[in-house]
Amino acid sequence: MTPDSPLSITYSPAYTLVPTYECFNRCTYCNFRVDPGQDDWLTLTQAEQLLQAIRSQGVIEILILSGEVHPRSARRSAWLERIYALGELALQFGFLPHTNVGPLQYQEMARLRQVNVSMGLMLEQMTPALLKTVHRAAPSKDPAWRLQQLQWAGELRIPFTTGLLLGIGETAADWVETLETIAQVHQQWGHIQEVILQPHSPGTTQSMQGEGFPIAQLVQVVTIARQILPPEITLQIPPNLIPSASQLLDCLTAGARDLGGIGPKDEVNPNYPHPHDAALAYTLQQGGWQLCPRLPIYPQYDAWLPVSLQTAVHQWRDRLPR
Repeated sequence: MTPDSPLSITYSPAYTLVPTYECFNRCTYCNFRVDPGQDDWLTLTQAEQLLQAIRSQGVIEILILSGEVHPRSARRSAWLERIYALGELALQFGFLPHTNVGPLQYQEMARLRQVNVSMGLMLEQMTPALLKTVHRAAPSKDPAWRLQQLQWAGELRIPFTTGLLLGIGETAADWVETLETIAQVHQQWGHIQEVILQPHSPGTTQSMQGEGFPIAQLVQVVTIARQILPPEITLQIPPNLIPSASQLLDCLTAGARDLGGIGPKDEVNPNYPHPHDAALAYTLQQGGWQLCPRLPIYPQYDAWLPVSLQTAVHQWRDRLPR
């Protein structure tokens, strides 16, 4: 069964490199960040050792996921160059990089485009009301700033992943507004390949009190998203944040078709391990679905890439099951 079969559910065999956990934002639900200056950045030597160790493990995607260095920090340029170098190194090892490091300037996005087959940024929620609550100490979570990234990605012809974070104080009307915004941007540029519907799941280091997103409502969000978004945009849900097989299968029936990057650790949700590929495949089979690996770039976007990246992508496409 191929990834484009109507019964297939895709995932990306992935490994995450974190240049730094330091972040100038203080989102109250975060289980990832540390304070600026309190983390040693990942060196290229360390990254090379990590990539060497996973060469025979079936990994395709290298997700470069970072905390954010302040745009006016004296270290911002060095931070961006480290991210660029990690993408370049991943390509040298034969992997396909996908970078998600927070909002970037136009020129920064243009530079990283040279060493990434796709990029991403969660829009989260369009409502500015969250800037008074969970994002009150997180300047880069301004919805207008994040929306600008989606628009620039379209201008730059970057295959892009975005999504909603659910259960951080938003309303159902906010879901609709955010999804409609994504649809409008995509209609202009045609570059959104995936939308993630990510339920907030409480972790051990967050400061926000209370429960996570009620997973029983996730089917409702999937249904709404499938009605609003253009059909060519794939809906992604994270299986490690969905506690029961029946709930996962219900989301697939409602229109979700991708399970995201599956690797050794979910860096954003470290308290929720990814399921093993074989166990996940067995769960899907019970619902009549087939789990299929994919690349971090969808086929319709291959021609957008620089020639050198197209070559790397085509080598991987030839190796995928047909």
